[in-house]
Amino acid sequence: MTDPVRAIADAVLYEGYLLWPYRRSATKNQRRWTFGGVHPRAHSERHPDDAWVMRAACLLEGGDDARVEVRARFLQVVARGVARQGATGLEAVDELTVGGTRHLAWDEAVEREVVLPALSLGELLAAPATVAIDVPAGRAEEALREPEGARAGAIVRTWEPLAGTLEAQAERVADGVARVSVTIANTTPWPGGGREAALRRTFCSTHAVLRAAGGAFVSQTDPPERLRAAADACRNEGCWPVLVGEPGDRSTVLASPIILEDHPRIAPESPGDLFDGGEIDQLLVLNILSLTDAEKAEMRDTDPRAREILERTEALTPEQLMRLHGAIREFGMARP
Repeated sequence: MTDPVRAIADAVLYEGYLLWPYRRSATKNQRRWTFGGVHPRAHSERHPDDAWVMRAACLLEGGDDARVEVRARFLQVVARGVARQGATGLEAVDELTVGGTRHLAWDEAVEREVVLPALSLGELLAAPATVAIDVPAGRAEEALREPEGARAGAIVRTWEPLAGTLEAQAERVADGVARVSVTIANTTPWPGGGREAALRRTFCSTHAVLRAAGGAFVSQTDPPERLRAAADACRNEGCWPVLVGEPGDRSTVLASPIILEDHPRIAPESPGDLFDGGEIDQLLVLNILSLTDAEKAEMRDTDPRAREILERTEALTPEQLMRLHGAIREFGMARP
């Protein structure tokens, strides 16, 4: 069974990862990673619009024995280089066709997750808890071979180091109610450069998932009147906390860089992730199906996730396409 919390969190994680028309050459895919960026501090100090800290705060009803776990999730940019096998070694190229398959240089991403293990509310009230974010730089090489086995080149993936902290703390705001605060900070050393270079040391699409046992979170969107002032005093920077899970469940909060309603859901009619929240599934599917063969080829070669979108879309049945036309979830009385 699909975890509804994970499904929403993953949708947030990859929102804007790749935009229609899902091709490397598309103008709007030249500026990526626009949601939930937590940038290196030194870069942020020169460019204040690129924050180096994300803060989330929400209310939790429960005693000192209630327990809270925090997970910070983000994407790290991975440079995918393409190299041809030369007489003296690998030579970087923009694209390379091997065995009938074209490989393009492009930026991918890898998922990162940092966990602050469950602590009692009493412990968080006594002192902040912190866990380090520490990702060393790395390089991975994937050989490309001709059908007969000869090495034709390689895909070379590289990523830069990341450093920072995930911190949680709590304070009592009323009898049986505490404010739980989470801070994600990027302290990665920054040698300087433009935005594209900074993104390689940025926590992209950052969000946090808070889970409580023995306690219940309070909706920040629609708190009870008795807690409205305390909810209004919660400080959120770069994200907005919403209740997630089944309707009525108050055990989990998603601090999302995209404003959502409480208990958001993935539409059951959706055939899968399309990453482009500015459109609806039906329009995107029809647009994909109308691409020329050359455009589909570039989409397929741009990114494995783009290839999966194309293959999934082309495999949709007429019945599945009709389901995208629209649905009525519930009826209600309109008031003037």
